[in-house]
Amino acid sequence: MPAMQVSSYLRISVGVALVTIALKTGAWWWTDSVSLLSDAMESLVNLAGAIFALAMVTVAQRPPDEDHPFGHHKAEYFSSGFEGVLILAAAAGIIWAAVHRLLAPQPVEALGFGIALSLLSSALNGGLAWAMLRKAREHRSIALEADARHLFTDVWTSAGVVAGLLGVMATGWLWLDPLLAMLVALNIMREGALLIWKSTDGLMDQALDAESRAAIQQVLDDFAHQTIRFDHIATRCAGQRRFVDLHMHMPAAWSLGRAAAVRTSVEQALMSAVPGLRATIQLLPMDVEAHFDDPKDLL
Repeated sequence: MPAMQVSSYLRISVGVALVTIALKTGAWWWTDSVSLLSDAMESLVNLAGAIFALAMVTVAQRPPDEDHPFGHHKAEYFSSGFEGVLILAAAAGIIWAAVHRLLAPQPVEALGFGIALSLLSSALNGGLAWAMLRKAREHRSIALEADARHLFTDVWTSAGVVAGLLGVMATGWLWLDPLLAMLVALNIMREGALLIWKSTDGLMDQALDAESRAAIQQVLDDFAHQTIRFDHIATRCAGQRRFVDLHMHMPAAWSLGRAAAVRTSVEQALMSAVPGLRATIQLLPMDVEAHFDDPKDLL
């Protein structure tokens, strides 16, 4: 059900992107404002990003198979990175158009109507982005979060464009229009770089957030005593999935059944404390240590 909800929000995002493209393109056509053109170009990126995010979320829902025994959850990170690349490409196009207009200023017309269309599209994007970000945090979907944050960037971009065009109306300074477009481009370039960095970090098996790690440690502390201890605790996240691997040491005299029963209790407590967690616990006698980072294993 969560995955279906994420997909539904992305489908809505595609529809809203189409509407905002029509509104912003109309605003640019009526006014011939290069800053409104830059705003419309960013909405094209929103559309491409939402479509790709929907495709990657669909891939992430696939169950484990022979070639991918741990599932396909990391596919969402490709969505975030792809959207970041699209943002950078759009920013480069905006700067090119703005420089051309700065060198050859052109009058802008019907600004009141263009601003109204821009504000309407911003209201649509803002409402959707707020709802998507809440759902992304609820289901830990980086694809949905990336799309939501891009929509928020679009809202702030539109707000800056409107403010600049009001300045053009008040002063008659035509150079404000292309200058504002350049500032818009620099702002969305920052957002694009952030998305690329976040997706790359996720693909490198990033540890769980501090709150989740603290919850895991609290569970282990509750079970640990003179006859049980835990070590080699490692966490990672892959899309919506979260994992913890650890060793549980107990007396060598315990029967396999007793040890397995305790391990089951620990696993259930961990999954209750951190929703969506998958725990892998290796059982070891109290006086046995596992050794990692042996030079032979690094070859």
